[in-house]
Amino acid sequence: MITHDLRTWKSAEHLPREDQLAWKIAEVAADPVAVLPEVTEMIINRIIDNAAVAAASVARRPVASARAQALAHPMRPGATVFGLANDRVSPEWAAWANGAAVRELDFHDTFLAADYSHPGDNIPPILAVAQHTGKSGVDLIRGLATGYEIQVNLVRGICLHEHKIDHIAHLGPSAAAGIGTLLNLPTEVIYQAVQQALHVTTTTRQSRKGEISSWKAFAPGFAGKMAIEAVDRVMRGEGAPSPAWEGEDGFIAWLLSGPNARYQVPLPGPGEAKRAILGTYTKEHSAEYQSQALIDLARRMRPQIGDLSQVESIVIHTSHHTHYVIGTGANDPQKMDPKASRETLDHSIMYIFAVALEDGGWHHETSYAPARASRPGTVALWHKISTLEDPEWTRRYHAQDPKVKAFGGRVEVRLKNGTVITDELALADAHPDGARPFGRENYVKKFLTLSDGIIATAEQTRFLQAAEALATLKAGDLAALNFAVGADRLGAPRPSGIFDWA
Repeated sequence: MITHDLRTWKSAEHLPREDQLAWKIAEVAADPVAVLPEVTEMIINRIIDNAAVAAASVARRPVASARAQALAHPMRPGATVFGLANDRVSPEWAAWANGAAVRELDFHDTFLAADYSHPGDNIPPILAVAQHTGKSGVDLIRGLATGYEIQVNLVRGICLHEHKIDHIAHLGPSAAAGIGTLLNLPTEVIYQAVQQALHVTTTTRQSRKGEISSWKAFAPGFAGKMAIEAVDRVMRGEGAPSPAWEGEDGFIAWLLSGPNARYQVPLPGPGEAKRAILGTYTKEHSAEYQSQALIDLARRMRPQIGDLSQVESIVIHTSHHTHYVIGTGANDPQKMDPKASRETLDHSIMYIFAVALEDGGWHHETSYAPARASRPGTVALWHKISTLEDPEWTRRYHAQDPKVKAFGGRVEVRLKNGTVITDELALADAHPDGARPFGRENYVKKFLTLSDGIIATAEQTRFLQAAEALATLKAGDLAALNFAVGADRLGAPRPSGIFDWA
């Protein structure tokens, strides 16, 4: 890996294209390096993982709304939409609809470093373009390896959340780069597309703050849609704001830490394999990633605590990020509100830990049900839980050494009789270094479990066979990576909008 040093350059200075981050990203994307077998295997895992959570969310309101918008933009050859057998839509709209389906339940893969991300969000836009342009499974694998590589390394080097910027600002450039690889575009074209994508996908973190709305599900689909449109414009000869990161009025100077700041972004050197996907991890539980280990810890502590009505207080000692994003450090009263939205409860470790203690586990639907959230016993326990930042857990959260890195915390339970019970867990059980690392069989089980009763058995089998044969799928065969469901599984009809105007 080569670490690239970034800073702001005044307009009077000359920063050659070859020294700009966007160009270096484009060079990585244009490098025809072979994809490692283990990377191919993990890409297949993540295609299965995305389909699993998309199946579970296919009838939910935001997903149905996005699908209805996509269907208003038919196109041939076009791209497929989750749940539909024969419809083809314009690829950017397929990316929008499928991106919302994948993200709605907050249940697919994750990577956390200087910032955080869901790199599986690269799959919908890159796959949509691959379907529309008749690419092969090998082409798709190459594009996805790039998408993961760029997003993961931007997340390693540039923190967005401290400046209240949503993490899709790393996704737009990575998806554009992955599409560039997929289509074998020249470095110059990818360079411009990456900058355009950054420019149009920089949004605020209010989407994950306060009263969290369905936009959280739409945000990555929006980034993928913008990335496709950016690539299309640049292929037609258009340019981009440049240099996007380093310019005097650019990303670093005004949206990050200012004109005197420096950032270090690692990227593969020429001929170096793209391995970043191997450092990412998926979720066993449908909740914010920092809660994964704490759900497992709650399950482990439950027998030690016994009668939960005897709990006086619970303090979760954890990282800065967990405390301030999903803990009491956020100072969001909505995180303690039984009437809060699913999206808000998903970002309340106090709620999540309470329910996991009571139920001994987590479920992607029933754990968020309004009736579940409003149980008097749950509310009472929930309101006894708080978080504190612990410098050691913050250090471990940001550690580069995978043997040190941690996303969990230490929990201190004080009972009414004065007894104190403590335990800690650094990594979720399903993490690659956890107690039960996810392998192919776990991804398949997750797909079969989440799609049970939604996707017919024969269609489940067909999809899994196609996904596992990804490397052998020929040009034009990538529609097999979609799944279809019965019309009765798509949810109630949704209100019409501008695109339905007649």
